[in-house]
Amino acid sequence: MAHDDSTGVEKAQQPSSGLAVAIDDPVKNPGLPPHRERITDKDPKAAQRAERTIYTLFYISVAASIWAVAAYMLFPIEDMEFTSIRNNNLYIGLGIAFALLAIGVGAIHWSKSIMSDKEHVEERHATRGTVETREGATDVFRQANEESGFGRRKMIRNSLFAALAASILPGITLFRGLAPNDGKDPVALLKQTMWAEGEHLTRDPDGTRIKASDVTLGSAFHVIPESLAGLSHHDGYLNEKAKAMVLMVRMRPEQLTESEERKDWSYDGIVAYSKVCTHVGCPVALYEQHTHHLLCPCHQSQFDVSDEAKVVFGPASRPLPQLPITVDDEGYLVAQSDFTEPVGPTFWEIH
Repeated sequence: MAHDDSTGVEKAQQPSSGLAVAIDDPVKNPGLPPHRERITDKDPKAAQRAERTIYTLFYISVAASIWAVAAYMLFPIEDMEFTSIRNNNLYIGLGIAFALLAIGVGAIHWSKSIMSDKEHVEERHATRGTVETREGATDVFRQANEESGFGRRKMIRNSLFAALAASILPGITLFRGLAPNDGKDPVALLKQTMWAEGEHLTRDPDGTRIKASDVTLGSAFHVIPESLAGLSHHDGYLNEKAKAMVLMVRMRPEQLTESEERKDWSYDGIVAYSKVCTHVGCPVALYEQHTHHLLCPCHQSQFDVSDEAKVVFGPASRPLPQLPITVDDEGYLVAQSDFTEPVGPTFWEIH
């Protein structure tokens, strides 16, 4: 407050800028703009055309879902041929994409052309779980049904139900790919690989034989069986390689912790283990020389190579299977036998 010395009357202090502050009237609600009717609101024939378009889209979705299921059968991937895998992924993917796209486009066209588009204002109010609230919720569903025409437009409703039901079929069909092929026991499929007594260890992918003297301290080799080089992709090359791939490392013999039955499975500090992670089957290919740990890049399971590849971290439930190795008369590394246990993941509970 400012004080006037001549009158002794206090005056309200004005803003330093000298501008007066004005208080306007509150902004009035302009209301909703005038409602613009759509062509389907004015022309019954246009509404019928829109309705036919909508249920046609839903039935196209049904056909696309059925096509995706048929494509799974027409383009099998069991033979592991490149063209079959490409066609399988392409046509199943197109079928699922068109099925979901047609549902989405049909639903949007339905809401924009046929459902009620009149604007309304809903005042906010406290919500309580009372009888009145439940009755109000019932009225909302009833009003939504009236405005959308869901109960009246049977062709649209039935075609939507059919499209939604059919869209699930491709996903269910794809679960068939998780089952073993030709009715074979998955235990037998994963227990038997191309490793056998006298099978030479060779470099992946060129197939060069490996001498024990070539494996330096701390080095890691990606290894495949020599006989794998004689297979073509038509003969199951990828399947056999996926089961038989091995990682071989060398450390000082005194750094190895070996049980009595495995003391002769290594050679002068050289050990070989399956590269197939026992969690879900990803390739374990990252070797830490200082810790002697193998790391799976998919879910970070770690295995201690110096202690029979036991799990030290991560979701894997068992050690990596070890390949018993030795050397032949020329000093080349060879397998003593196949793996003594199934390779790969344990999610089938077969180990």
